Amino acid sequence: MALKNPALDGRAARAERTRDAVVDALLELIENGQLQPPAQLVAERAGVSLRIVYHHFEDQARLFAVAAARHSEKVLSDIAPLPTDGPLEARLDAFVDQRARLYQRIFNMRRAARLIEHTVPLVGDTLALVRAYKREMAAQLFARELDPLPPGVRKDRLAALGAVTSLNTWESLRAHQGLSVEDARRVWRRLIACVLKEE
Repeated sequence: MALKNPALDGRAARAERTRDAVVDALLELIENGQLQPPAQLVAERAGVSLRIVYHHFEDQARLFAVAAARHSEKVLSDIAPLPTDGPLEARLDAFVDQRARLYQRIFNMRRAARLIEHTVPLVGDTLALVRAYKREMAAQLFARELDPLPPGVRKDRLAALGAVTSLNTWESLRAHQGLSVEDARRVWRRLIACVLKEE
């Protein structure tokens, strides 16, 4: 049986704490509205040197990818499945409540990710998967309204539902039009209802 080397174990633990501090620093800066903070600012927030940042992360894209993965894991662990039965109005309320809370939590992180998704394949691929997952969740929740439709109409309605329930629409209401969370939720609910109830 191999004996553990306390010195090596201690170094590994310190390295892990340093990595965590750097990732936490980036997440804090993004949360505070610094969507593309320079590595030097991340290092200062983490209380380490710039050299240490690049020792643990080969570049800022890799650092962002690790931070985004941690952020997503934490956020997704708090999302409970919504019931797919019951009246449309109740399902619509539950969906808007949950998705609005989610979008408020991930707002700056997703905006930061979109700034680099076309140059960092890992980020782009992750965003594509998340978008597809969210569209599928909406399709399942509103299957009772969508499934009876003719195939062509259902396809169009799914595309419209995917667009109107996206973070882009929420961002348009909150950031571009300056609506409060409550006003954005009300307008957003009406938009989604229009897609689902269209004759």
